[in-house]
Amino acid sequence: MKPPLKLRTYGIGSPRKRGEGLRIGTVRFLPRGVLKKNYAKFDYFDVWFPALAPSRKLMAWAKPRDFEECWPEFARRYEREMLTQTDSRQALILIAKLAERTSVSVGCYCGDERHCHRSVLLDLIKRAAAGKV
Repeated sequence: MKPPLKLRTYGIGSPRKRGEGLRIGTVRFLPRGVLKKNYAKFDYFDVWFPALAPSRKLMAWAKPRDFEECWPEFARRYEREMLTQTDSRQALILIAKLAERTSVSVGCYCGDERHCHRSVLLDLIKRAAAGKV
């Protein structure tokens, strides 16, 4: 039996918590007005990994809608993106393998994790660790 993944989520810009480990920014856009050398210093992320972010097309689809109402469809579309694109699928596997060995946190700007791609991403990484991706 495999040990549990050392995996969690966080809100970009929130103070670091003990045990978070490597912070991975899974957002499409970089923070405005922040120098690259300050991303980690200002608690954004240690590594930016846009391959795990929702696509521009999906974000454009969701933007004019009531996000709570369209959340189930958004989550379904995001999952499909992650599982049908080779780069994204391989990124899921990479993060899963990394989280078997060291603490990893995936982050986004959203305040409400229930309606954020982070919740779907967490599940996808766990599935990747179980060999189901």
